[in-house]
Amino acid sequence: IIFSCARSVTRVDPNTQIDLSGRWNDTDSRKVADQMIHDLFESDSFKKYMDGLGHKPVIVVGTIKNKTSEHIDAGNFVKKFEIVIHNSGIAELVESDEFRDRLRQERAEQQDFADPATVAKWGKEVGADVMLFGEMNSETDTYNSKRVVNYVTTLFLTDVESGKRIWYGQNEIKKFVKN
Repeated sequence: IIFSCARSVTRVDPNTQIDLSGRWNDTDSRKVADQMIHDLFESDSFKKYMDGLGHKPVIVVGTIKNKTSEHIDAGNFVKKFEIVIHNSGIAELVESDEFRDRLRQERAEQQDFADPATVAKWGKEVGADVMLFGEMNSETDTYNSKRVVNYVTTLFLTDVESGKRIWYGQNEIKKFVKN
C-alpha cells in the first residue's frame, strides 16, 4: 500500500479574504491603507492645506515602523499606501529615499555613459510638500485557548518645510481567535 500526502492548491481572487492564523495579513494591509488614505484625503486639515498650496500636494511616503510582535513586511505595507495615493489622482507621489538614491546613481552614470542628447539633467527632481510616516502597534490579550489582538496603525502627515503636522490618523483592526 502506497500512502501519499497530497497537497491541494486552489487559486483564489486576491481580494478574497482568507484569515488562517488570526495574524496580520494582506487583507488587513489593504483595508488599512485604503481607509487611512481615504480618511486623510477627506480630512478638513488636509483640504485646507491643499487649498493653501494652490497645486496638488506632493507626498513622499517615509517609514512605517512595525512595533508589533509579529513579522509584518513594512515595505509591502508602505507600497500599498503608495498605490492608493498614486491611483487617487488627489496628490502626486515622489520616490522614497531608497529609490531616490538609485535614481541619482543612474543620473550620475548617465553623465559619463549616455548620449548627451538623452542625459537626465540634475536639479529637476520634484520636491515633496509633505511626508507620510507612522507606526504599527499591537495589543494582545490571551486566556485559555482564546486570543484577541488589536492592531493599531497611526500615521502622521507632516509639512516638509515647516515640520508642522498636517494630519494625524489612526486605524484599528481587532481580531478574535479561538482554537
